[in-house]
Amino acid sequence: MSDPRVIVALDLPAADSALALVRRLSPELCRLKVGKELFTAAGPPLVAELVRSGFGVFLDLKFHDIPNTVAQACRSAARLGVWMLDVHALGGRAMLEAAREALGRAPDRPRLTAVTILTSLDAGGLREVGIDDTPAHAASRLAALAQASGADGVVCSAQEAAALRRQCGAGFLLVTPGIRSALEVGGAGVPDDQKRVASARSAIEAGADYLVIGRSVTRAADPLAALRSIHAEISA
Repeated sequence: MSDPRVIVALDLPAADSALALVRRLSPELCRLKVGKELFTAAGPPLVAELVRSGFGVFLDLKFHDIPNTVAQACRSAARLGVWMLDVHALGGRAMLEAAREALGRAPDRPRLTAVTILTSLDAGGLREVGIDDTPAHAASRLAALAQASGADGVVCSAQEAAALRRQCGAGFLLVTPGIRSALEVGGAGVPDDQKRVASARSAIEAGADYLVIGRSVTRAADPLAALRSIHAEISA
């Protein structure tokens, strides 16, 4: 079974536009991320349809609530057949442990990842919410908590990936959003609300297992060709 390292972010407003894009992709080359916008618009039926189409689905809803509520949400997500889901590490140890326990022990259970620090936040943004630390140090502490609580990995910036790989070891999954094509990284005139971004190749070299890529594929004239180009970049 193939294990594609690219996760295409379906950050789209409706099921029809998402499915039109998905029909131009291949489950051999990518998995799919369904986040809050699309899930709110299209709900579980779309997720189930993507799973039936052969795609691994990363349900990116970033659960963050009291432990029992998060555990029940994780159970519901597991019934949809998703490949991976995420919670916020800032929810704490009890919440993380409840989420992991809710997913059971079956080999085909969803992988549980914990979001460390959102890629939209820099040191100034962290200070505003009461975290007087750098994103790198905060991500390190939260990754250690997630690993100790039984999570399979974390969602982190590629800029923290190398340090977290050394800290957490080879078996701990690192999922990196904020991935851009090499041309887009550092480019001028491209609106972007993510501050800590990286190219696909640099993220892989830093130790990332999976790359969440949106606009480089979803806005391409030929999404499948763009996807193949990213694969060539990370395998060069």
